[in-house]
Amino acid sequence: MSEPLPHVVVIGGGIAGLAAAAFLSGAAGGPARAAVTLLEAGERLGGKLRVGEVGGVQVDLGAESMLARRPEAVELARNVGLADVLEPPATAKASVWTRDGLRPLPGRQLMGVPGDLALLAESGVLSAEGLRRTAAEQPVEVGEDIAIGRLVADRLGHEVLERLVEPLLGGVYAGRAEEISLRAAVPQLLPIAQGGGSLVAGVDRLLPRTPSPAPVFQGLRGGIGTLPLAVAGACRKAGAELSTGEPVEELRRTPGGWLVRTPERTLTPDAVLLAVPAPAAARLLATTAPGAAAELAGIEYAGTALVTLAFRRAELAEPLTGSGFLVPPVDGRSIKASTFSSNKWGWLARSAPDAFLLRTSLGRHREEAALRLSDQELVARSLADLREAVGLTAQPYDTAVTRWPTGLPQYPVGHLARVARIRAAAAGLGGLALAGAAYDGVGIPACVASARRAVEDLLTPPNGADRTEGTMRA
Repeated sequence: MSEPLPHVVVIGGGIAGLAAAAFLSGAAGGPARAAVTLLEAGERLGGKLRVGEVGGVQVDLGAESMLARRPEAVELARNVGLADVLEPPATAKASVWTRDGLRPLPGRQLMGVPGDLALLAESGVLSAEGLRRTAAEQPVEVGEDIAIGRLVADRLGHEVLERLVEPLLGGVYAGRAEEISLRAAVPQLLPIAQGGGSLVAGVDRLLPRTPSPAPVFQGLRGGIGTLPLAVAGACRKAGAELSTGEPVEELRRTPGGWLVRTPERTLTPDAVLLAVPAPAAARLLATTAPGAAAELAGIEYAGTALVTLAFRRAELAEPLTGSGFLVPPVDGRSIKASTFSSNKWGWLARSAPDAFLLRTSLGRHREEAALRLSDQELVARSLADLREAVGLTAQPYDTAVTRWPTGLPQYPVGHLARVARIRAAAAGLGGLALAGAAYDGVGIPACVASARRAVEDLLTPPNGADRTEGTMRA
């Protein structure tokens, strides 16, 4: 007679925690590997994936797309029954609002680092002097890692950094290029930089000569925020318990496993998978793993605000084109980007043909003052910038402001070494693993991959055999 499945408590109900619960319970395909209890402190599941209604239309109020060229998130969506609602963007034609105009995002670039100087010049993003400096690449000594901003500024000049790399990185991390680790954020560029050859030529070699017909990004009809709801439903169907409004107050190692205490109950699982932001993980591990807790407490976050605006199409003086635009911080605007949602997502245009929805984002690392502004002020600043950027004079008939105080973890130089130390400390305790955006990437596929890795860390003993029965890895 087989032994019962081990019991795993997953702490955190964002996409990483839900994906972990799905992998453990069998909800994402394959057999059940553990009995799962998921505990979420908040009143809803999904973390930074969230849908809401603005102007009578369901839209995303958090992340709105997932990278399709990494398979993890798309596979998870398919496995929980969303294959039929996967939909790529209707347009991905983005611009950069800089030097007093909207200019097309140059082709053949990698996170703003150009691979074709002719296309860069054609875009008009850089001045003539900036183009000359970019063409005159300067050598930069690179060791095990370097900040992206330092590499680009020293190698290609400040204009490439300020008008391309900064706004693109800002869209991913809401961070500062002069601090973000090249090894962690754009590892493809590290060997090129270390080799000492041309950075532009290296990027050109990395990029395919013929664009792939496969979409770079995928969305979901109804919004990416429907993904966690579908994962949660599949987990419950597979027998997992998912509890909201139940914060964990105590977490500690015991001789036979773990103790997890909430205001309602005390659980004694075989293992724990922590899928909460780094500050929350640090608090929970402060007594049991003070070294890991100190490392986790050192991970900084950027706070952001999203402003969603609903207009009546008939009131737009001229139609807006493209998917939106990025804003370099050097230009001193309030917003850092705007997405023309009704252009970008065909499902949104079809569901609300008389409305036009767009959104702006404000705030970045160490510039979170926007989060303290009133909703009215954030809307007013967004409208002022939109008026100057695209000539938008119409007034929205509905608005929504969503604040993410700990929106995006920062990956400074040395981040990957920090993560390795955290994981080593967790492994030393036995029966503990961590997952989420703080470790291996901030995108949805990276979070799903992080969850899968954490599950394997818990269930695979050192000899490599799958352990789905009995006690957890010690």
